[in-house]
Amino acid sequence: MGATSQGAAVDVLEYRGPAIPGAESVLTPAALAFVERLVREFAPRIDTLLTRRRARAERFARGERPAFLTETRTIREADWRVPPPPDDLVDRRVEITGPADRKMIVNALNSGARVYMADFEDSNAPTAANVILGQRHLMDAVDGTIRHVAPETGKVYELAERTATMMVRPRGLHLEEAHFLLDGHPVPACLVDFGLFLFHNAAKLLARRSGPYFYLPKLESHLEARLWNEVFLRAQEALSLPSGTIRATVLIETLPAAFEMDEILHELREHSAGLNCGRWDYIFSALKTLGHDPAWVLPDRAQLTMEQPFLRAYTQLLVKTCHRRGAHAIGGMSAFIPVKADAEANRAALEKVRADKLREVKDGHDGTWVAHPGLVPLALEVFDAHMSGPNQLHVRRDDLHVTAADLLRAPEGTRSEAGLRHNARVSILYLESWLRGHGCVPIDNLMEDAATAEISRMQIWQWLHHGAALADGRVVDLDLVHRVVDEEACRLLNDVGEARFVAGRYREARDLLLRLTTADRAVPFLTLPAYELLLDLDADQRR
Repeated sequence: MGATSQGAAVDVLEYRGPAIPGAESVLTPAALAFVERLVREFAPRIDTLLTRRRARAERFARGERPAFLTETRTIREADWRVPPPPDDLVDRRVEITGPADRKMIVNALNSGARVYMADFEDSNAPTAANVILGQRHLMDAVDGTIRHVAPETGKVYELAERTATMMVRPRGLHLEEAHFLLDGHPVPACLVDFGLFLFHNAAKLLARRSGPYFYLPKLESHLEARLWNEVFLRAQEALSLPSGTIRATVLIETLPAAFEMDEILHELREHSAGLNCGRWDYIFSALKTLGHDPAWVLPDRAQLTMEQPFLRAYTQLLVKTCHRRGAHAIGGMSAFIPVKADAEANRAALEKVRADKLREVKDGHDGTWVAHPGLVPLALEVFDAHMSGPNQLHVRRDDLHVTAADLLRAPEGTRSEAGLRHNARVSILYLESWLRGHGCVPIDNLMEDAATAEISRMQIWQWLHHGAALADGRVVDLDLVHRVVDEEACRLLNDVGEARFVAGRYREARDLLLRLTTADRAVPFLTLPAYELLLDLDADQRR
């Protein structure tokens, strides 16, 4: 499967990216025909749902607030439960996430975590190579043949006898895949990621007494869950898989979805596998949804901890909702990672992770997320000590009553120039890395992905949009934003050196950040304009 030139529209799904060794084993005619079938049926529905999203976002910008839906009240009040989880998803006490990189896959599957979520979304920069080779790596992992040889040391990475259960997160509904065209148009990225993985691996997973398990990102309503349920039904039918073979955990990482958790589980029916607290995207979504309200101007990002009342309300409501329905409630990701060069900083980071996981297990969560294999033992230790069985589905949280006001309560705290600078530095560093094809980046001892970077760039936009006051009395205006962004870019030039700065994509990252933060209207996702720049990387490979 080589690269093809851009030309006239074709009536079959066609790959239009750079030539990638090994792509032919992924992009087989049968696999492409399967994805094409999904695209033809569901792409128009996705467009309709995205139009609905945009219309609701406009209403939020004019002052409307998310609310529990009156038309689905009977679903929330009725007594129903989702099916029990399959055997290899009964115990999910620690899940590790990361991109579908060959070394990452081996380390994650061997980490001791119960689940590894291979990510095509927030921790993945979707170059053609990352998308296609990620699928090839997962095929090898399912076959049990995956191995990695470190080029710098010759160290061999191979699968252990016992490995984690695999789950896959396709990209969100809002993202297109420009390397695949149907009738001359890019196709929904989620259907490419989902379709290729299911086509190549479902039968093999079932033969191993596992199954095709997915995480669904960034849903904003039960209608979007309904779409996914219908995708699952059609895909299972096309591949002669029994209904209910596919299981999906939904990330509750948008503010509107927090008001529709019951409905989302109900829509997925026999495909439900629980809900997850996607905390960083949730903060970002709250910023987008309520960020036009001057009463909802957020404090420094460092102060947006899970102890903020609006976040406590959301995570506890998720536990109550899931357990009432017999579904797993999975906790979120602490951004801290091990610090190799500083023992004291490492101790402090691990203590913060421990406190985070302790809060989750005591709240009743059935599992949690980590982003680094070095954190798996710590998270396991906490959950093993406080969770006697494989999960906590028996913890009903009937004592809890969460209202719309609780979910919409503005966070408290202060804003500072240091916080502004941190946001600018993180955004430039992350965007620069993403534009070179790396979607998961350690920065200042934190693991940054698209979700955390979204908070940073969106905070700058919000502070500027409202002329927010800093703790020292200064107002965030256009001059201050330009000065801080330029100074942080210069600081990075000094840190990395002129040669690396020029050879990298720092200038593009800086320019994109200013475009995002000074726009009259908030850009919905930074990955949308960044994707146009990322495609330049693939264009260079075609030359």
